[in-house]
This record gives sequence, structure tokens and C-alpha cells, in this order.
Amino acid sequence: MGKQVIFDVMQHKAMKEIPWVPFSGVHAGLLKGYTAKEVLKDGDKLFESLMEVKKLYNPDGMPIVFDLQIEAEILGCELMWAEDNPPSVKTHPFEETKKSLKDAHLPTEKDGRIPMILDVMRRVKTAIGNDVALYGLICGPLTLASHLRGTEFFMDIFEDEEYVQELLGYCTKVCKKMTDLYLEAGMDVIAIVDPLVSQVSAKHFESILSGHFTECFDHIRSKGAFSSFFVCGNATSQIEVMAKTKPDNISIDENVDLAEVKKITDKYNIAIGGNIPLTTTMLFGNQKDNMKFVVDLLDKVDNHNLVISPGCDMPYSVPVENVIAACQAVKNVEMARTMIEGYEAKDDDIEVVLPDYKNLSKPLIEVFTLDAATCAACTYMLAAAMQAEEEFGNKVDIVEYKYTVREDVARTKKMGVQKLPSIYINGEPKWSSIIPSRQEYFDEIRKYF
Repeated sequence: MGKQVIFDVMQHKAMKEIPWVPFSGVHAGLLKGYTAKEVLKDGDKLFESLMEVKKLYNPDGMPIVFDLQIEAEILGCELMWAEDNPPSVKTHPFEETKKSLKDAHLPTEKDGRIPMILDVMRRVKTAIGNDVALYGLICGPLTLASHLRGTEFFMDIFEDEEYVQELLGYCTKVCKKMTDLYLEAGMDVIAIVDPLVSQVSAKHFESILSGHFTECFDHIRSKGAFSSFFVCGNATSQIEVMAKTKPDNISIDENVDLAEVKKITDKYNIAIGGNIPLTTTMLFGNQKDNMKFVVDLLDKVDNHNLVISPGCDMPYSVPVENVIAACQAVKNVEMARTMIEGYEAKDDDIEVVLPDYKNLSKPLIEVFTLDAATCAACTYMLAAAMQAEEEFGNKVDIVEYKYTVREDVARTKKMGVQKLPSIYINGEPKWSSIIPSRQEYFDEIRKYF
């Protein structure tokens, strides 16, 4: 039974099977012909789509909904909706003023889209809850604070730690309240999803964030549930401090070498999950590419304390056959090994012409992202980069290259970009998975005038 496999890995038992957790997110809607917006607003369509995920992808565990804007919307953020992505935060209610949080609202079962989500959770629990471990995903305190405050929050980290702690404390209360609501609806695993953790240094994590995340995981544990800590981007240097907050599981994306960081998570006896590449393999690859990645990963790492999953929420348009291929490789690795024997993946033959960086008329700021519309870490990295327009106007050029676009993938590879998101100036790497302070950013740009 898949649910027991998830429970066993969360309890760090010896495993005969490797757990498979497809983060279907809005991709679930594709399976039934629904848009992202439809499955995130219509409970019946979401339920139908999740039943199709169970049917096609044979998951051991699965999330009900993958949308990090649910809490932000309730707390006053306006959202920008898309047909093939989760919504993104459009406005930040605390951006202009550091509002008092003394009597700030905490979500209830009647707020926003929560009634619909809780209803679907209960329906899915009744339908497949004995067979599949169900995940309730909650926006983590750092990302939620950034949704509320905008890019100003990253300046606050350097300039106003007292307010940062007040805001993070409030967001932690929101996480705990959402935990209680989701557990009452039957969720087995509560995942604190905080992509922006990779954008702060390990030192800042320990001094500013660690206590808040520990409080979240202690609360989940006190309720008798399992916990997971999702992070995006190059979180390699943050893995150890994340592990010290004591989640049962840490999930990482393709920016992190799973085999290397598993040495750290094993030291703390924490299950590690990941990290099939979302675009190059799942979206743009074929069935053999997906099988090969899974087989190669299982060959590289000790299978104890291991969960196989996509690196994050799957893009909406991932071919169904690619997900099925990944599933088959997890469930029957020797069969997959036979099927891919002698297979080597081929790169897209796309010609990319790079700018003449030495002869530019003004500084060129290039932001390499997974996709700022869907990746919160990328959203705030791009927003930080765009501040140059306010400071320098048309004296600089700014462009985003998305890893969800084939041509941009080719450009990213030709540039030798190692980690996403990253900021380059005139072809030179400046910041990788770390959002710079405004002053540091502006000072660096001035060197190129």
C-alpha cells in the first residue's frame, strides 16, 4: 500500500520500495482538460483531476493543491491568474507601510478558497485515503512574509530585524492555523513550502528563520502528523540548517545535487525527496529521458530515506507519458534499466547568439529563472532586478530568460549558468540564488556605466 510506504520512509524504516510522489499541481487539470484557474477555483474539477492523478500515476503520496498564494490572497494580496500556471501575487498589502500585526487576521475555514480546498481534501480522503498518503501544502513563513511585504522584506532583513521577526512570527501563526485546518480535513503529511529559503544565506537562516520553521515542525509533530520542508533553487548551503529544524522530510529541486546533500540529511536521519528536472527532462524530454534520470539517480544514492518526485510542482503541459515513464522507473527499476540500455539523451540543436558584451552601449542585466510567473524564488529575484529601472530608467536594459522556453534553455546552457535563479550583468555572473540588497545591487551596476 502506497500510504504505508510514505509512512515508513517518514519513520526512517528499512525500505523494500522507493516512495513515488508526483507533485501534480495544476498539471492535474491537464488530465481532464481543465485550466489551472479552473482546478484552483472549482472543487468538482479539482476532485476529478486528482482522481485521474491516482489512476494514471499510481502515487504513494500526492498533494491536494499546489498553490502558494492561498494564504496570501486571504491576507489581502491581489492575485494575477493564468490558464496554465498557479496565480502569482500582484500586490503586497504591507509594501508601503509596516502595518501593526497585533490583531492581524488568521485564516479560518470560511476564508477565501479554504472551504473549497477542505471539501476536496475530505472527498479525496474518503475516496483514496486508505491507499495514498495525502499532502497538505502550506506557504512557508518566509515566502508568505515576502508576499505581504514584497521585495522590501529583503531590505528589512538588513535594516529592521525587529519588524522582520514580528512579521515572520505572524506568518508562523498562519502556518500553524493552516496546519490545523488541513489535519482536521484528513491530511497525512503537512508540507511547509518555502522556495525563498534558497535566497537567504545559511547564516541569516539560522539567526532569523530557524526558530520559526522549528516552531512549525514541532507543531505538526505535536498533532501526530508527518512533516516535509520543500525548498526551491540552489539550497545546497542551506540544507544543514534546514535539517536542524527537524522536519521528517526535505524536498529539493534540480538545482541541488541530491547525492551530495543526502549525506547531510542522512546525518540528521531525515528523508530526502526529489528531484527529476521539471523542464529539460519532464517537459521537453521523452519517456526514456525520464526513465534514465530516475534509474541513474537510484544508482547514485543509497535508497534508504529516499523519496522520488519531480523537483517541484510539475509544469502544466508536461506530457502524460513522461510522468508515467518516471513512475514505471521508480516502481520497476530493472525493467526501466533494460528499456534504456544504450540510450543517450540528445540536446536540442538550437542556435543562440550571445550579445557582444564588451561593446554594449549600456549595462545589460540578464535574469535567468525557471519562470518568474511560477517560481516564487524567481519572482522575487526578478522583482529585485527590476528595481534598476526605477533607479536608472532607460540607462540599463533588463531581460528575463525562462527555463520553460526551449530557446532560453539553450541560452542558459551556452552561458554556463549553473544555478537558477541568477543575475548576470554584461555577461558576468553576479548573484546566484541569493537576492542582493538594493544598495549592493545598484553599486554593482554603477561599475558598468
